Amino acid sequence: MPRTALYAGSFDPVTNGHLDVVRHAARLCDRLVLAVGTHPGKTPLFSAEERIAMLEQSCGPLAREAGCQLACVIFDDLVVDLAKREGASLLIRGLRDATDFDYEMQMAGMNEAMAPDIQTVFLPASPAARPITATLVRQIARMGGDVSPFVPPSVAARLKKRAGKP
Repeated sequence: MPRTALYAGSFDPVTNGHLDVVRHAARLCDRLVLAVGTHPGKTPLFSAEERIAMLEQSCGPLAREAGCQLACVIFDDLVVDLAKREGASLLIRGLRDATDFDYEMQMAGMNEAMAPDIQTVFLPASPAARPITATLVRQIARMGGDVSPFVPPSVAARLKKRAGKP
């Protein structure tokens, strides 16, 4: 039976840290669903549709290389409800440090209480990806800094147009 995994996040913007997680996750499943979460209380830099386009462009080749089917979706409800709709038995979460671990353990416990058949899998970040956060990337871009070490080239170009100083 094909195994489906779900990796949810805001992906605003897609970073090399996200690609690191996708690269590893694609080896664990037959189908990987990347889920862009939207929240009415947040004002993202990129629309959900733009984030989907960035994910498809940067993560599609990684999934194909691993022999994994990639799907990208938008959601605004509980991740476990989305996982059920997508037929996912795995929730993928990336860990950079102990702070991530503490938060993600709480989330995994709550998700397991709501959906015991869905397993959370933690993937440790590669050393080069550990300091990268989308929040820091947005801040650097808004201040006119060079984000190219932290994001795929196509995302860097979008960030320069959207957030960079003239």
